[in-house]
Amino acid sequence: MELAILVGLQGSGKTTFYRERLAATHAHVSKDNFRSNPRPARRQRRLIAEAFAAGRSVAVDNTNPTAADRAELVDVARAAGAAVACYFFPPDVDASLRRNAARAGKARVPDHAVRITAAKLEPPTPAEGFDRVYHVRLVEGGGFEVSDTTGGGDAAG
Repeated sequence: MELAILVGLQGSGKTTFYRERLAATHAHVSKDNFRSNPRPARRQRRLIAEAFAAGRSVAVDNTNPTAADRAELVDVARAAGAAVACYFFPPDVDASLRRNAARAGKARVPDHAVRITAAKLEPPTPAEGFDRVYHVRLVEGGGFEVSDTTGGGDAAG
C-alpha cells in the first residue's frame, strides 16, 4: 500500500495527474469533495483509513502546501504500514491562474486563494518522511513529465 500526497497550487494539474496516472491504483481523497463537512481533516483521515483497511493505496489530492499539513498524512500512512510518495507540482502562479479561470462553478477558486497558497508553499523534501519525492511538470500539448528527485530516475507512472 502507498499514500501518494499531491502538493501544488490550485490549478496546477494535480487532479488531472491523479486521473491519468494514479486512478487505476489509488483511491482518491480530496477535501474538495466534502467542503461542507465541519471537520474535513477528520473525514480525510477516516477515508484514508478505510481505503488502507481494504488494502487499497490512496492519493490525497489537496494543495498540502506546508510540511505541517503533510506531516499528519505521513503519520497516518506509517501507522498503516504504507509507503509514502510525494508528487510536487512546482508553482507557476500565472499558469495556475489561467487554468483556474477556465474552471466552472465550485471548481473555480478565487484568484487570491491561489496567491495565498503560493506564498505559503514549502517544497517537500525526503526529510519529511517520504520514501519518494517526484517533481511533476505539465508538458506543452498535454501530459506530464515526472522526475524522481530522491535519486531513483524517472517515475514509471
